[in-house]
This record gives sequence, C-alpha cells and structure tokens, in this order.
Amino acid sequence: MNIEEFRNYCIAKKGVTEDFPFDEYTLVFKVMGKMFALASLERLPPQANLKCDPEKAVALREEYDGLIIPGYHMSKKHWNTIFLEQLPPNFIKQQINHSYDLVVAGLVKKLKKELINL
Repeated sequence: MNIEEFRNYCIAKKGVTEDFPFDEYTLVFKVMGKMFALASLERLPPQANLKCDPEKAVALREEYDGLIIPGYHMSKKHWNTIFLEQLPPNFIKQQINHSYDLVVAGLVKKLKKELINL
C-alpha cells in the first residue's frame, strides 16, 4: 500500500479529518478531533503510526518483526509504526480499522452521537 492509498482509506472513514498539526511532513488523521493515524510524507520506506490495543500491539510486533515496531515518537504501549509497502494492503486496512474503532470507542457520548448522526 502506498501513502496515497493509505490516505484515501483513512479519509473515507466516517467523521475523519486530516491536517498537519506538527509539521508539513506529518499527515494526521482524526475522528471527531481524536487522532487515530499519522503518516510521514518524507520518511522512507513509507510508514504510518496506528493506535493499537496494548496486548495486540506486542503480539503484532513479535509476529511481524521489523515490519511493525513500537510507535515512532508515540506512546510505545498504545501505538505501532507499520511499514506500508511491506505488508499486505488488506492487513493494513484491518489495522486502520482497529485504530479507528479504538478511538471511536473512547469518545464521549456526545461525540459518539454526533458521529452516528453524520
């Protein structure tokens, strides 16, 4: 999956916005204002950070040694960095969905209701 495919999949999800809050090279995706994915536009090979359940994060790092690592510049417990071009696109989509779903589950009731009504 290239960075454009990653972006298109993320931005198509309900309630998602994108921006560059940190610098002009780090694209951030948020659902209802809460971050669920980041992608570097300059780091090679292409990679992205995705939120992950802590136990699942460790298991994925072990299973995909070197292709999934602790989140770069993020909480190592809750974020993974994945190498986009070296993992199957469907697997990456599953990880995006997991990250999005974790963030949505943590939204306050008011934001969840707003998301449902979009």
